[in-house]
Amino acid sequence: MWQTLAEARDEALGCTRCRLAKGRTQVVWMDGNPAAPLMFVGEAPGFHEDRQGLPFVGAAGQLLDTLLASIGLDRTGCSICNVIKCRPPGNRDPLPDEIEECRPYLEAQLRFIQPRVVVTLGNFATRFVLNRQVSISRVRGQRFELEGRTVIPTFHPAAVLHGGGQASPQYAALQGDFRLVQSILAEPVPERAEEPEQAEQEALF
Repeated sequence: MWQTLAEARDEALGCTRCRLAKGRTQVVWMDGNPAAPLMFVGEAPGFHEDRQGLPFVGAAGQLLDTLLASIGLDRTGCSICNVIKCRPPGNRDPLPDEIEECRPYLEAQLRFIQPRVVVTLGNFATRFVLNRQVSISRVRGQRFELEGRTVIPTFHPAAVLHGGGQASPQYAALQGDFRLVQSILAEPVPERAEEPEQAEQEALF
């Protein structure tokens, strides 16, 4: 497969794997800083994202920026992407075959970026990253350790806006989840165990 994140991006930008390619304006690859330890994974691009080619630039993106600011961060302190890279028509839910065709791209983003903390926004992202059929209302705010990274599921900002915005209980829950993310980022980075071959080589000198 791809040897670098740039190779994966270049293929994604011209992707025709599924039906969504026919209706998109452009592929929405990623925003933010791929060197940051924090990654947000959403569902799929909406109208504004499809036009601008960046994730979370509409009302939900503005709410995400507000939440980031509440823990002292902006988009330079994280990377932001979606499970699906093209806008589904009418902002409908992604279909199972569309998720599967797009799967290699998000897997590549996770593999090359190697975020220490992944925040999944909503059901689709949470199910993808955890590889479980779970409900976001049951698992949000919990901490999962998976493949060397910490996963924190939470509500999608769009769902919060539809449910009443900053006056809703969901928004208060989102704020609490972001404080949890802040506390995890402040934890010491665990040292990785040495590879056996590397340890043997070092022992020779």
